Amino acid sequence: MINIALIAHDGKKAEMVSFILNNKTFLENSTLYATGTTGGKIQQEGFEVKKLLSGPLGGDAQIATMVALGEIDLVIFFRDPLDKHPHEPDVQMLMRQCDVHNVPLATNPKGAHYLLRGIRDYLKQK
Repeated sequence: MINIALIAHDGKKAEMVSFILNNKTFLENSTLYATGTTGGKIQQEGFEVKKLLSGPLGGDAQIATMVALGEIDLVIFFRDPLDKHPHEPDVQMLMRQCDVHNVPLATNPKGAHYLLRGIRDYLKQK
C-alpha cells in the first residue's frame, strides 16, 4: 500500500474527481491524504481520505512536511498555472521538498496517469 497526497487548485478540482474515478481500483488500495476542499470532493465520491487543512491555510505545507518525513510516496497536485495563488510560496516549497526527497510529483492528469501506470507495473513485477 502506498501513501498518496492529492491536491487540486479550485479550477482543477473537477479534473481531480474525474482522475480518481478513472483510477478507482488503484486508489482504493492506497492511503489517500488530501488538502481540505479537495479531500471533501474526494470523500463525496466514496473514497476514504485523510483530510488536512485547506491549501491556503497550510495544507500544502502539511503535505510538504509529510514528504520531508518520508510519509508520502507520491504527490498528485493538479495546479492551475493560469491563476494567481496567494499561497504560492507553500506550493513552491512542496514541489521543492518532492525534489529534495525524491518523491514523484504529477501536476496534471496525464502525468499522474503515467506515474500510476508505472507504479502498477512495478508492483506487478515484485
